[in-house]
Amino acid sequence: MHDVILFLVGIIVGAMNAIAGGGMLIGFPVLLAIGVPAIAANATTGLIVLPGNLAASISYRKYLKRVPRSYLLLILPAIIGSVIGAFALRHTSPDDFEKIVPCLVAFAVVLFTFQPFLHSYIHDHIHGPKRLRESIRPIYLVALAVFPLAIYAAYFGAGFGFIMLAFLGFTRLHDHIHRMNALKNVTGIFIAATALLSLLGSGLIDWHHGLVMASGGIVGGIAGSVYIQRVSSQLVRYIIIVVGISTAAYLGFRSY
Repeated sequence: MHDVILFLVGIIVGAMNAIAGGGMLIGFPVLLAIGVPAIAANATTGLIVLPGNLAASISYRKYLKRVPRSYLLLILPAIIGSVIGAFALRHTSPDDFEKIVPCLVAFAVVLFTFQPFLHSYIHDHIHGPKRLRESIRPIYLVALAVFPLAIYAAYFGAGFGFIMLAFLGFTRLHDHIHRMNALKNVTGIFIAATALLSLLGSGLIDWHHGLVMASGGIVGGIAGSVYIQRVSSQLVRYIIIVVGISTAAYLGFRSY
């Protein structure tokens, strides 16, 4: 029964990550609910999201071809940051992680909640004075920002997608949401794959539950990228916020 639930949840996770991100704010508490330890559920994130991101990237391939080659620069800080984040997770004791995970979940929920305001703020600055726009090279600023974001993504992960989309709003892709999603998914592939490889042999990855949820993520990744215009994003947002707050409160109560 658990496997059926995990597969269905994996579809939701894959679809959400393909569209904007935040899928593991649903997947993480489900893993906890079936008895997976918090640090193992977190370490398994890379395994869960990688196939879905691959599937979504294939669906977005025609948009990815239109992304300037210079944007591949983002892959380098993504890989380096992922190694650091996975190393930190690998050397965090389960007890310590149990104590900080409520704060991590709450942080991700806050970011997700205020994402529309962040996009609005960025949009206003992009269309600000011409001198300001010409005084910076947005792709280099985003590359610098991706480094700490990748550390966070490899250490915890929930919320990476919508933060990445916000950063890409600084670039010339800001009027091309599908290209932004395509680049976000590719960056996510490198982060997830690097984190997964870095955690091999740590004993933290729950391969059975992770692979079951990942298989659902493939279906969700394709469906999410194909049917993105049919998704009620506002309803999804409310559900994620409620689940995230409830999870953070439950984990905080259990830990403290």
